Amino acid sequence: MNPRSFRFEQQGPVATLRLDRPQAMNALTFDVYRELTDTLRALADRGDVRAVVLTGTGRAFCTGGDVREIIGALLGRDEKALLEFTTLTCDLIRAMRALPRPIVASLNGTVAGAGAAIALASDFRVAADTARIAFLFVKVGLAGADMGAAHLLPRLVGLGRATELLMTGDFLDADEALRIGLYNRVVPVDQLPAATAALVDRLVRGPAAGLAATKAALEAEMHMDLESALQAEARIQAALMLGPDFKEGFAAFQERRPPRFEGAPE
Repeated sequence: MNPRSFRFEQQGPVATLRLDRPQAMNALTFDVYRELTDTLRALADRGDVRAVVLTGTGRAFCTGGDVREIIGALLGRDEKALLEFTTLTCDLIRAMRALPRPIVASLNGTVAGAGAAIALASDFRVAADTARIAFLFVKVGLAGADMGAAHLLPRLVGLGRATELLMTGDFLDADEALRIGLYNRVVPVDQLPAATAALVDRLVRGPAAGLAATKAALEAEMHMDLESALQAEARIQAALMLGPDFKEGFAAFQERRPPRFEGAPE
């Protein structure tokens, strides 16, 4: 875990991936896309990591692709090369959704374009009150359907609001994003680290296998009818009932104490 295009830090069971190009509002480069994807895929095999935080340095979380290093470079490419790039961007979303750990996007400032798609693909969004958000793709002549946005956004905010956001590319302020369900929490910017840490602490103390199964089910059941979902969830719960966390959860309930799930920090 030694990426060059962003900062990686692990403290106990929490891995933090920090976009660190504040002079460019944490705009993405080809290298950032590749290294984020590779890092998230590698973290899937790290049992010592129980939660991942994505955040940025400075006054922006991420403002999308770098104008010179990505957007300018794409103008001279043929369709095959362009598809290679758009597949690269979608690979990052695949890696995020496949990661069997909760991802918390700690939105320290402006969230735009591909940055909004990354926030959307996270499992939680804790935002500073300065973290306005926009899916800007139509503003540069492209579709709002990018990096899974047309799939994921309606499931958070409904089809009507998703249509508006993806077809206008307009910014929402943090309070409105919270109101419509796009953000989970909004706090003053100086309280963002503490609010993020509080949520992450709850997650890392939770049952890792149960949280991984929940994330996988949320992803898989988007495409199922109710009967298929019920059958899948019956199998999931039956398997987890054989594990140590279920026994510990029952013991903790009987003893009226917080559970100490397998591998969780003390």
